[in-house]
Amino acid sequence: MKSLSPALQAHLDEGTTTLAWCWRISRADDVTFGFTDHDRTLSFDGTEFEPESGLTASEVRSGSDLSVDAQDAEGVLTSERITETDILDGRWDNAEVEVWRVNWADTNQRVLMRRGAIGQIRRGRLAFVAEVRSLAHVLGQTVGWTFQATCDAALGDARCGVDLEDPAYKGAGAVIDQLWDRAFTVSGLSGFEAGWFTFGTMDWTSGANAGRRTEVLGHDVADGIALLTLLEAPVRAIAEGDAFTIRAGCDKRIETCGAKFANTVNFRGFPHIPGQDTILRYATKDGGHDGGVL
Repeated sequence: MKSLSPALQAHLDEGTTTLAWCWRISRADDVTFGFTDHDRTLSFDGTEFEPESGLTASEVRSGSDLSVDAQDAEGVLTSERITETDILDGRWDNAEVEVWRVNWADTNQRVLMRRGAIGQIRRGRLAFVAEVRSLAHVLGQTVGWTFQATCDAALGDARCGVDLEDPAYKGAGAVIDQLWDRAFTVSGLSGFEAGWFTFGTMDWTSGANAGRRTEVLGHDVADGIALLTLLEAPVRAIAEGDAFTIRAGCDKRIETCGAKFANTVNFRGFPHIPGQDTILRYATKDGGHDGGVL
């Protein structure tokens, strides 16, 4: 149940209202934006809410159970701060959202309708629809450890303990030649064997993708020149000379943990857990069923 200020309640009781929707969006890169469907700039709590930004709201859907409530924000790409490239680049993914109902004639009269995060974004060439999920979506995330043969820690995190700033696991280079949209030859990695950076991460330090991080699918070496293949093609074009920092990857197997990182003591998987081959075994007359160790 929403708690309204006496002034806002009195305004609603008048019958004729001057209400607008306002969205405050905080992205993961610590940049905060304000948008409103009103025709002039509104301001409160230190945020300027841009008018005529192309955003309109659907009805607010709420339930009494633990299902994820949602509201859609539909719009066209008219705001200079909402670009198709940034949407494709994932900069708006999971951004924190506050949805306010505001009396535009007196912004002190307002109520926070919901707090959530940007979910699925459906886009066209000139328009988009962003789903605003309620905080209940967090309850749908898996919490705890998973019993699996491979490690469930992220390479370099506190549970893993590997220092990815160690020069043995970190390199820097630049693009020599682009082969296709997500594969290119690079300089600066001649000291690393093939596969060292497979499943690793790359941080672009110059060029159109500067400041963005991407995952590395493959690392090959041919005639002393390194070839990198990314998991996904960057939204912005890769150009010759674009510089990057790259960190080693891990395939989550205990053999790799020991041989590549000497970190078996921190391995967070269960390498001896029975696999699908155990489930598919069947009785036979010959061997393997004498009560001995399999």
